[in-house]
Amino acid sequence: MPRAAPSTSPRSADALEAARDLHGRAYRAASAGRPAEAVTLLRRGLRALPVMSSDVEVTTVRIRILITLSYGEAETDSVEDGLARLRTADGLIATLPEGRDAVGLRAIVKDQEALILHRAGRTAEALALHDESVRELEAGWAAGAVGATTLATALMNRGLTTIAFGLPEAAERDLGRTIELAEADDLPLLKAKALGNLGDVAHLTGDVPRSLAHHEQAERMFRVLAPDLVARTRIDRARVMLAAGLADEAAGHLDEALVVLRRRRVGQDLAEAELARAAAALLQGDPATARQLADQAQRRFRRRGSRSWAELAALMRLRADFAATASPDTTASPDTAATPDTASPDAEPAPPPAEPPPAEPSPPPVPSLPAPARPAPPSAESPFAAAEPSSASAGSPSGGTFIPHPGISAAAHPGGPAATRLDGSAVSRPGGSAVPRADGAAGFRPGGSAAAQPDGSAAARPGGPALAARRSRGPARVTPARATRLADRLTAAGLTDEAAVARLLAVRTAIRRGDPATARAVLDRVPEPGPITPVDHRMLLRLCRAELAVAVGEPGRALREAEEGLAELGRVRDRMGGLDLLCGTAVHGRELGELAVGLVLEHDGDAEATFDWLERTRAQVYRYEPLPAIDDPVLARRVAQSRSLSRAVQQARLDGRPVAELEDRLDELHREVARLGWHTSVWGRPRPVAGVAAIRAALGDRALVSFVTHRDVLSAVVLVAGGATLVRLGRAAELFEDVRQLHADVDVLAPDHLPPALAGAVAASAALRAERLDEALMGPLAGLVGRRELVVVPTGELYAVPWHALPSLRGRPVVVAPSATAWLTSVSTPTSATRVVLVGGPGLPEVVGEVSDLRATYPDAVTPEAVNDVLASLDGARLAHLAAHGEHVTDNALFSRLELVDGPLFAHETARLRTAPEQVVLAACSLALSHIRPGDEALGFAGALLASGSRTVVAAVNKVGDRAAAHTMATFHAAVATGKPLPHALAEATATDPLRRPFVCFGG
Repeated sequence: MPRAAPSTSPRSADALEAARDLHGRAYRAASAGRPAEAVTLLRRGLRALPVMSSDVEVTTVRIRILITLSYGEAETDSVEDGLARLRTADGLIATLPEGRDAVGLRAIVKDQEALILHRAGRTAEALALHDESVRELEAGWAAGAVGATTLATALMNRGLTTIAFGLPEAAERDLGRTIELAEADDLPLLKAKALGNLGDVAHLTGDVPRSLAHHEQAERMFRVLAPDLVARTRIDRARVMLAAGLADEAAGHLDEALVVLRRRRVGQDLAEAELARAAAALLQGDPATARQLADQAQRRFRRRGSRSWAELAALMRLRADFAATASPDTTASPDTAATPDTASPDAEPAPPPAEPPPAEPSPPPVPSLPAPARPAPPSAESPFAAAEPSSASAGSPSGGTFIPHPGISAAAHPGGPAATRLDGSAVSRPGGSAVPRADGAAGFRPGGSAAAQPDGSAAARPGGPALAARRSRGPARVTPARATRLADRLTAAGLTDEAAVARLLAVRTAIRRGDPATARAVLDRVPEPGPITPVDHRMLLRLCRAELAVAVGEPGRALREAEEGLAELGRVRDRMGGLDLLCGTAVHGRELGELAVGLVLEHDGDAEATFDWLERTRAQVYRYEPLPAIDDPVLARRVAQSRSLSRAVQQARLDGRPVAELEDRLDELHREVARLGWHTSVWGRPRPVAGVAAIRAALGDRALVSFVTHRDVLSAVVLVAGGATLVRLGRAAELFEDVRQLHADVDVLAPDHLPPALAGAVAASAALRAERLDEALMGPLAGLVGRRELVVVPTGELYAVPWHALPSLRGRPVVVAPSATAWLTSVSTPTSATRVVLVGGPGLPEVVGEVSDLRATYPDAVTPEAVNDVLASLDGARLAHLAAHGEHVTDNALFSRLELVDGPLFAHETARLRTAPEQVVLAACSLALSHIRPGDEALGFAGALLASGSRTVVAAVNKVGDRAAAHTMATFHAAVATGKPLPHALAEATATDPLRRPFVCFGG
């Protein structure tokens, strides 16, 4: 039986105190996200202890250091190194007297071993050890032998591991208990990590708004308690954004995180971030960057010896290769032989050359596995829990749309290793936080990398060459055999969802190679989706079934798959909060919708069927009846800060002072405001899609023209009271180029005091382009629409057309709507408001007279000036006239703005009004412009108003001179005052000089 050791000598006591101090410092460094520093301190702590001492205190401290170090070395060196440290610690525990320390330390060793095994993909073993550890720690806690931090950490780790088995309810129970213990013992950092992990559970179950809310709350706490963990949270949030189709936003978060992670040498998180960034690049249509980032991540995972993580990176590489080499128009012979430059159908592409070492000293390259989660608060009894973030892959136009997110792969194989995501994160740790233990557990993330840009270049990285200088090889050939072999390896690793995706890529490849028999055989091996299968996986399965149906001559079955898939996607969209999220989800159904529209265009040529499918697949955000927003004081404060900082940036520019730092802060505020708006409340209640009969009945004497592109052919469906007609118009690329050139000419023509010679030359050029565009767009439709009023539903570049500038439409009432359903809603909504609002912005001499003149037209109008007063007046108004400098923000359309006396009024603020103004006139430049997302989801200032419930918005699609705008508005409001409908009044107001008055009537 072990006996107590003699008391420590003064010299040993000094060494013991030094080791304890180093361990405490290491724990705090790990908890705060500085793993390299922690590992160094722990090794110094071991060296400080007497080598041959059998003193109980010395042995206990050595055990705690070994436990903490085990996770760090498992991350930075190898899993076996980490497990060896634990075996040593376990052997030392056997020398301790039986008591609370021995009992607690044994349980902690089991928990730490479970954590390391879990991150190595051995999840079944890990869960069994977690269960043992939690049982022992619960008993110890009840007896007062174990602290709350230790038990809470073990619960958090087990909760994250259960996610790998597809048990989110169990995970939520463990994480809820973790939060209870953290609150009771005042452990705020542990609570923050648990909140972030709850965000991952919500993501796993498809509740994107709730997931974002949890991550937002966790990040706020990390900023105060552990700023170094913010980068980790951004990776988790980026995965959720990708699940919602917000590729640009996710890429921005990841690019920032990558720079920080490289600087801090946080290897595991770095590899995960690279894989998530690859998913974002694929969703952005940049397979070259996706391929390169996947290669980098795969190298890191291989160096660690983690096969499951490396296979996820291989899947991302496969998807990038598929996106780069396959399209519906390309087929290859099934028996095409591989050339020396092409990957053999039976061989996985070799890894690219090793990455050059960073310039600064750093630990050995970190072989990454599922990363540790956020470290837990320091405590003598707290083993630090780590969890693996998971992700679903982000899609590409030809590879399926996939997002990194915490789905579950191992659910069907409870004995298999941890599940992982298509972006390369592991399901078992859906972006979760690791809890560092003072006795030695997770949280070390050495390594680093830089952010790849959407164009495939790289941000400069401290300590390493630019990404562009390290381009990986070009795309390898994708074959059914290559994809199927990868699927088998993923299945062996327990990653069943990801294995299904690899098989679906094999199906698509076989179809493109003209081999439907192979495609059918592989498709038969793909299991039905489970209750928590990510929506992007579900849409890819629907797409494969539809493509195979087309390949074997069953278009009806293909359309049924598309119909059911889009209905399923609609149910996901219905849960979203915020316009961004609502629009973003359309990316997942893009290819399915395009396939359906292409089928009816190419095979049937049926105008009514084409119209029906267009309405099901485009501009779905405008189909929702907005629900009242929930007031959020944090959001209100951030908007106010954003407004103030916008003015500071503007003033700094006027003063000639540097603005880079201010602009960075403003960008950060904008992103935070957007995130907060995503989860404050569900956006709205869906309305049904309008059918042909309902639209024709509402048109009366008007004609509706709905444009569509397919395979670079622009077509139009024309609806009039008598019927529907499909008309092919010409090459879309050429017509869109004409639109861009006309847009550029009209912008140049805008200034009030342009030199006459220049004005004449530009006007002649613009007139010529307008005439050519008119002939291409409206000429073939002239016999169908005659002189009717028009309702135009654009696509893509056509949103930027100044329609009254086309000769055949000059002086004709034209309404532009995002969809026929949106137009029908607009014209069917009853009106009851009476208030008129007139707003004039600063710095526009012409506006003073414009607003003053309008006071005579509308004597009862209110004239607010400050932003909050303007918003209050807009709420429930009948007509609002806003004359102020405006700016369309291309890369963040909901931050397009009007400049008012006390700062900018942002587009997203109008989207939160309880009752949107019925009719809005934006007498400013370019505020009708929109950022067009997949599915023709158009967002901008005018779009935000329409989506929020405004019936009609009059705005310019180009720059407008102040004088031209004032003259247009004077004529327009004079006509409105006589009772003319807004489209008629605008047609009259622009007819005098349509090229300098590029206003358009949107809505109805």
